[in-house]
Amino acid sequence: MAGFPLLSVIIFLPVAGIPLLLLLKDDEAVRWAALAILVIDFLLATWLVLAFDPVTPVMQFQERTVWVAALGISYAVGVDGISVLFVFLTALLGWICVLASWKAIDVNVKTFMINLLVMQTFMLGVFCALDLFLFYVFWEAMLIPMYVIIGVWGGDNRIYAAIKFFLYTLAGSLLFLVGIVVLYFVSGRTFDILALMEAEIPFSIQTWVFLAFLVAFAVKVPMVPVHTWLPDAHVQAPTAGSIILAGVLLKMGAYGFLRFSLPMLPDASQYFAPLVIALSAIAIVYGGFLALAQDDLKKLIAYSSVSHMGFVTLGLFTFNTNGLNGAVLQMFNHGIVTGALFLFVGIIYERTHTRQIADYGGLMKIVPIYTLLLGFFSLASMAVPGTNGFIGELLVLSGAFAWGKATGAVAIAGAMLSAAYMLRLIRRVSLGPTAFGNPEPLWDLDRREMVAILPLAIFVIWIGFYPMPFLNILDPSLNHLLMQVVGR
Repeated sequence: MAGFPLLSVIIFLPVAGIPLLLLLKDDEAVRWAALAILVIDFLLATWLVLAFDPVTPVMQFQERTVWVAALGISYAVGVDGISVLFVFLTALLGWICVLASWKAIDVNVKTFMINLLVMQTFMLGVFCALDLFLFYVFWEAMLIPMYVIIGVWGGDNRIYAAIKFFLYTLAGSLLFLVGIVVLYFVSGRTFDILALMEAEIPFSIQTWVFLAFLVAFAVKVPMVPVHTWLPDAHVQAPTAGSIILAGVLLKMGAYGFLRFSLPMLPDASQYFAPLVIALSAIAIVYGGFLALAQDDLKKLIAYSSVSHMGFVTLGLFTFNTNGLNGAVLQMFNHGIVTGALFLFVGIIYERTHTRQIADYGGLMKIVPIYTLLLGFFSLASMAVPGTNGFIGELLVLSGAFAWGKATGAVAIAGAMLSAAYMLRLIRRVSLGPTAFGNPEPLWDLDRREMVAILPLAIFVIWIGFYPMPFLNILDPSLNHLLMQVVGR
């Protein structure tokens, strides 16, 4: 495998497949072609994980080529134990999004699939980039296809949601750019991420750059109070858009903290840790209460993401091994579980054309397999023992209590709220009298939907009962990161 540009192939294979889609005229053929491209990309990402050496914390599979020599910009990519899991997660959710859109998207199918492929390349590029300028290009470029996906194929209020999403994330990205420019000049004019991690940056500059990064990453997570774009975007986005938002895009804010704020700005990260932890605790509880109050299926899951991602940012800034491991594992878990929940909402919406919880009831009697699997993923969202959510949340709670007992107590309160709103959802949707006078229009999961759901279910069980392969990949890189933050 020496000399083979595996990462570049994984990153650019989706856009390399676009000419094939342009040649096809039949919508069904376009769907199959997009699916084949993303399945091949997923197989390559699986190869990447299997070939990855979990023992060493250094960047692996590196590729470097001078891009703009005058500014010190390079095309540089590589992965460590943190990013390799998110490359895999992105590739996994990519082909699942195609299956989720098979029937839901029936207008401008080719354009939709092209946007999906472009989006996939940009997301993969973010997790692989080792040049800060290259990272920013991928980071910023993601806005365009997601804006189009929401604005063209979204719900009735899609234009408002797309513009709100674009403006929030663009504002955060501009502050991120300011921070990048400052780092470039104070570090000897380099965009090399590995070099910037080792650079000695004065504390006074660290603080201002950290605050700029904080706003940019907080919007992406999203953290309270810059979370209000998320429910609108989720409600209006098509199912594939919601899966991408929840499964991948929300992770990029937390990934930014991991890749930039903590290792490059270690003193400022520790200085502002109480602020971030306080905002995280607010998000955990506030997001839980908002989810509990929702009558729309998508809004409930969207607000649950605010709460769950609060656990992630809480764990990141505890600066201990359990907190960091739990936070990153929970990022992966959230992509699996919440992506699946949005898929379930899309499936039932295709059949009923309503997302109002009050319109449902007694689904267990009509679509038992659907209801059983919905309950299964709801238990994972509640972090019930034996599911992936339990392991990640337990590690975060351990790290939170090591930081402070009050912080841990607030996190436990958020976990209890998660159980409350998910149990309420299951009771109102699945149990009780049947809300539909004529159940004939409803049918249970078909083969296409089962193919999309079962891989996600496998990871829920696998991580729930045997998380060590995932933690073994993460641990060396996170310990190295921890030493960069507290060991300087």
